[in-house]
Amino acid sequence: MNKIDISDNLAILEKENNELRNRVAELSDFIENGSVPLHWVDEIGIIIWANQAELDLLGYDKEEYIGHPISDFHKDAAVIEEILNRLTAKETIRDFPARLKCKNGSIKYVVISSNVLFKDGKFIHSRCFTKDVTQLVEEEKRKNKLMTLLEESEERLRLAIEATDLGAWDWDFEENKLYISKQTEKILGLRLNDLDYHHILELLHPEDQNNVNLIIQKLKESSSNSHFDFVCRVLKSDKNSTIWIRVQGATYMDNTNKMHRIIGSVLDITELKNSETKNAELAAIVNSSNDAIVSKTLEGIVTSWNAAAEELFGFKAGEIIGQPILKLIPENRKSEEDHILAKLRAGESLKHFETIRQSKTGQLLDVSLTISPIRDITGQIIGVSKIARDISEKKQEERRKNDFISMVSHELKTPLTSILLFTQIMQKNYQDNKNDLGKQMSNKIETQSKKMIAMIRDFLSLARIEEDQLQINKESITLLSLFEEVREEAQLMISKHKIKFACAEPITIFADPDKIAQVFTNLISNAIKYSPAGGTITIGCEKKDGKVKLFVSDEGIGIAKEDQEKLFNRFYRVDNEEIAHISGFGIGLYIVSEILRYHDSAIEVESEKGSGTTFYFSLDEIGDPIPS
Repeated sequence: MNKIDISDNLAILEKENNELRNRVAELSDFIENGSVPLHWVDEIGIIIWANQAELDLLGYDKEEYIGHPISDFHKDAAVIEEILNRLTAKETIRDFPARLKCKNGSIKYVVISSNVLFKDGKFIHSRCFTKDVTQLVEEEKRKNKLMTLLEESEERLRLAIEATDLGAWDWDFEENKLYISKQTEKILGLRLNDLDYHHILELLHPEDQNNVNLIIQKLKESSSNSHFDFVCRVLKSDKNSTIWIRVQGATYMDNTNKMHRIIGSVLDITELKNSETKNAELAAIVNSSNDAIVSKTLEGIVTSWNAAAEELFGFKAGEIIGQPILKLIPENRKSEEDHILAKLRAGESLKHFETIRQSKTGQLLDVSLTISPIRDITGQIIGVSKIARDISEKKQEERRKNDFISMVSHELKTPLTSILLFTQIMQKNYQDNKNDLGKQMSNKIETQSKKMIAMIRDFLSLARIEEDQLQINKESITLLSLFEEVREEAQLMISKHKIKFACAEPITIFADPDKIAQVFTNLISNAIKYSPAGGTITIGCEKKDGKVKLFVSDEGIGIAKEDQEKLFNRFYRVDNEEIAHISGFGIGLYIVSEILRYHDSAIEVESEKGSGTTFYFSLDEIGDPIPS
């Protein structure tokens, strides 16, 4: 080869070498500065090279990224561990999803495609392409969230519709089809899923068909979207019954302002209609009632007022509704209202509560009240219902009766007092003559006369109590002297019993001596009645909690719990075979309780069947005992 040939070959080689260097430089630039993020890791997962696109993707400098474990930049340790294991096993990975940590703390969603350069079976480095899919993932998440919200909204709507028993329907004019939901089928008693409009119209009550048809025609003739709401009756084909439905919906127009669709709902309101009918019937009953029927708030403000209330109290509804019920209550009875409202707030009712109210003119009226709480659907008390019945004639009749009893009692008391006086003279005479038979007879006459006097006294007290005219004249009373007086009188009534005192010390009280003596006489009489076999009757007193507790106890048959609650009711008598032979009117304990009420006290009882009975009450003690 000559020099020329060598020179030519060298020139060719130089040219090819330059071209190769240019290609390598271009390729290096393509890799280093290309838009696709690339990086290499060695066999232990250390980053040994990364292009600028990779660094830009995550925001790191070369010194912060290259030379560090790739696992430091992965959000999920398990993911990079799996990638490295699969690469070591000579697998090729395509679009493997991962999450990378950026320098600014954000997360990039990527897919990784990679394989490994092996030489003589040795892991040299990976060839890893990183594709940023963050925007796609975020968009997918947003779409999923929207779908979830949509599904939740649809579910809430479905539940709301089911909770209200609401049926849905859709009338498409373009297809001339009427689509109805399962709930609508149930309400109307149908079994088909799509029906012709005329079929539905035939289900309507004959009296409502024309009206509904006119509504539909007006909707068709409208030139804009509109809403509708009407009520009609439907003849259910499956049950041969009539129901009331409420139909609501909206119309939708096309571009030519022609109605092409109606979407609506249907609701069974039969129960509501029946309730309205019942309410109307109830309102008619209330308005036609002869009793005054009034309702008020828990604060005592009148909220309703019927015709009978107008007639009884003289107030027109417009004058009293919104006003305090206290306008009807006399000044001396206003405290009753607080007592009544307290009971009602606690859920209690009052029946046949006799009291006095006043009319618009100030006239006092005798009334009997029945008062009940008004509750809402949750059971909460929201008001008060009151029925007031005029019992003026009844009370007037009772006054006439009491006047008669009082008059007769007074008339009987005079001859009885004379009989008692004559008997005592006879006893003295027979005692002087030592006539035992005459003495016994006169003793019995005296005993029976005193019983009749006690009975007359009770009737007089009953009449005065019912007229609210019982007179109480308080003075200082030494209990021992009172007990002695009561015992002397009681001795005439007993043969099997023994009376003893149980008072630890002399005590003086401030009370009406005649009325308190009547209390003890009646309690002793009651003790005799409930201990027919005899035994000891104890009259006692003790100081307790700043008061004087007074009591009468016996060793008799006792009183059942169910009878104890009624003992102090007027005319109540215990139904017991053991005392069936004993006469009485059932007013003694009632009078006891009323006399003590006038003394600001109350009678109480403790008893068990077969273990005797104790009646007790408390009064105030005063000063030192009066010297005898």
